Amino acid sequence: MTEFKELGLNDDILKGIKDLGYKEPFPIQEAVIPVLLAGRDVVGQAHTGSGKTAAFALAMLQKIKPRNGIQGLIMAPTRELAMQITEEIKKFGKYTKIRVVTVYGGQGMGIQLDALDRGVEIVVATPGRLIDHLKRGSIELRDITHIVLDEADTMLDMGFIDDISFILDLAPEDRVMSLYSATMPTEILRLSEEYLNNPKQFLLSADDLSGDGIDQSFLVIKDRDKFKYLIDFIKPIKRQCIVFCSTKYRTRDVAKFLHQEKFNAVAIEGDMSQHRREQTMGKFRSGKADILVATDVASRGIDVPTVELVINYDVPNQELLYFHRIGRTARAGAKGKAITFVSYSSVGDWNIIKRQIKVPLEDLNQKMGIQISIPDPLKRQMPSRRYGGQSRSNYSRGGRSGGYGRSHRDGDSRDDRGGGRKRYSDRGGKNSYGGRSRW
Repeated sequence: MTEFKELGLNDDILKGIKDLGYKEPFPIQEAVIPVLLAGRDVVGQAHTGSGKTAAFALAMLQKIKPRNGIQGLIMAPTRELAMQITEEIKKFGKYTKIRVVTVYGGQGMGIQLDALDRGVEIVVATPGRLIDHLKRGSIELRDITHIVLDEADTMLDMGFIDDISFILDLAPEDRVMSLYSATMPTEILRLSEEYLNNPKQFLLSADDLSGDGIDQSFLVIKDRDKFKYLIDFIKPIKRQCIVFCSTKYRTRDVAKFLHQEKFNAVAIEGDMSQHRREQTMGKFRSGKADILVATDVASRGIDVPTVELVINYDVPNQELLYFHRIGRTARAGAKGKAITFVSYSSVGDWNIIKRQIKVPLEDLNQKMGIQISIPDPLKRQMPSRRYGGQSRSNYSRGGRSGGYGRSHRDGDSRDDRGGGRKRYSDRGGKNSYGGRSRW
């Protein structure tokens, strides 16, 4: 077995790793770190929970010099993920004297300006707010030597690809760059061809998105019965649990119900202020709350090793979201469970997701002897969608207890910025970017 000390990392970084209790690197860390340390670009197709954050963070910490300006830039699609990456870098770099700041929309510009004025070597940013800083001159990229694009496919879905191109065009060409993505759509491959120099590719098979290492099961029930079964599954859990809902209204209802049942639960959804969101996540990460009820804003960017169970209270509206949700458990090689509640109206969507799951899936209806009696009009299959495709149709117009809310995205992970989905387009190598941010 390879150990971290064999990867060429310095003593200060190894001390930080030792403090965290890690001895042996995960496969992606063992493969990627030596390549990045050698100065070669990397493209990694890595699923959530694979250890990719440590892979690029440790290599960056090794190469960056303290008190020498901003040398490292990491771009992430959501503020939650950006904050998570920052915390990991701080832990790994505890003894390195390298400073890191998070830059994201929804937080006051003054807080970020103060942190930048004090001096930092690594910036972790969402694209929109980074562009705001670039335009006002509070961040300059002239000294950048290392760039990371994390979860590039999500940034594509959120319309950030043109913004990323705009940012990369401002950075020095002499840099080490790595790109990580759960999937590799054409636009991401084009981006890597344009901006990465002969990258070493680490492409995992699609089977790695199956949720291997997680005990997965499902229960087909009437929507109004979900509360009852939620309590039944949560009660035996000794550690923490995350409950994912389709809308912010459902999130509020479920959290309220759990409070009434005397559970220590917190909720995170789109209409919360940034301060409240950070407070809520801090409470859950520190173990002061046992249950987190969330919309898909939290399906990426949460790395809490003590999450034992993920419950999909609603079937997610994209296949990939399912894997990102359940990836919140079984972190860092641990074991975990994921249970999906399938209401009668979402059986067709669940059947589409099931086809992507390559590990054994337990049918709780058979195990628990629960009969399924779906009205004929609801037995139809939903139309096929692309992998990670578009939202499914809406169900009832409710959204309160017992009713099914709309299946739209809450928009709560879009860096607090508007705008619809934007596709990467070939513009002859140029980015047409207005004098003012589109946000």
